Amino acid sequence: MVRVAIIGASGYTGVESIDIILRHPSAKLTYLTALPEECGHVADLFGQLSGRVDMMVEPLDVAKLAQAADVALCCLPHKVSMSFVPKLLNAGVKVIDFSADYRIKDVAVYEQFYVPHTDRDNLKHAVYGLPELFREDIKKAKLIANPGCYPTGASLALAPLLKNKLIQTRGIVVSSVTGVSGGGKNPSPNFHFPYMNENLYPYGVGVHRHMPEMEQVASSVAGEPVELLFQPHVGPFDRGILSSVYCEPAGSLTAKQVQELFADFYKDERFVQILSKPPVVKHVAKSNYCHIFATVAKDKVVIFSAIDNLIKGASGQAVQNMNLLFSLPESMGLE
Repeated sequence: MVRVAIIGASGYTGVESIDIILRHPSAKLTYLTALPEECGHVADLFGQLSGRVDMMVEPLDVAKLAQAADVALCCLPHKVSMSFVPKLLNAGVKVIDFSADYRIKDVAVYEQFYVPHTDRDNLKHAVYGLPELFREDIKKAKLIANPGCYPTGASLALAPLLKNKLIQTRGIVVSSVTGVSGGGKNPSPNFHFPYMNENLYPYGVGVHRHMPEMEQVASSVAGEPVELLFQPHVGPFDRGILSSVYCEPAGSLTAKQVQELFADFYKDERFVQILSKPPVVKHVAKSNYCHIFATVAKDKVVIFSAIDNLIKGASGQAVQNMNLLFSLPESMGLE
């Protein structure tokens, strides 16, 4: 039985992680922690857990966590995680980190979009946790950088084409729409109901911090530098991301060839489903699945992908990584 601690249990990804671990047959919640002002009985924080789990959410005590857990799901914000991850690793706890602090290998790029990096030693050894692309490295890791929600959908959409060198590595455009849960629990005027309801708007034009993460993964898969433009939007729904990806083919390609490529590339992947028509966000809600449709339109390769940003884009993918770390069936707890 894998003993699991959740750091940042009071947030959206924290409660999603709790919910998944509760139904996992080979994992057990043993420690929950959050900021002191957000501590208390977990069912008082999240009423949906009433009668399902009787645990207190406590202020973080690394020594206590290390005694109680084999792995920590670190659901902390960017810039905060790297203050705690070294202590957890030194205490012998494996870490799956939800923040961006260990995703971007180029420190200069990370610092351009975030803050000065304070844990460069562990950054060198962190493994990017997208199982469909980096499974074997994940199995041997002690620190996993759980991918961002936007990069998950975009990377899975691009990987078959980049791996087989069927598209140009410049001029790629990724346009994504996320639900409001992507902004986390902290209140924002733009997410206030009267503003968000029946509304849709772009943000982070040309500067979104997930763009370099997407380029890093794409370049790794392609074996050469990849440049892309990422444009996010927020829509008036709770959860989910729909990504539309546009690429220039490297040669002559038909829709049939592209569809066969994707079907073959992901034929053994439990959580990637290749569809015969464009995906729908509601069809992946509360699941760990990524739905993809790829085609050719007006001499462009067009791919659509849909995921639940809180599950495949965060907590579900973390548990998928945890299963790999502990030699469990990859889909355990996620069906």
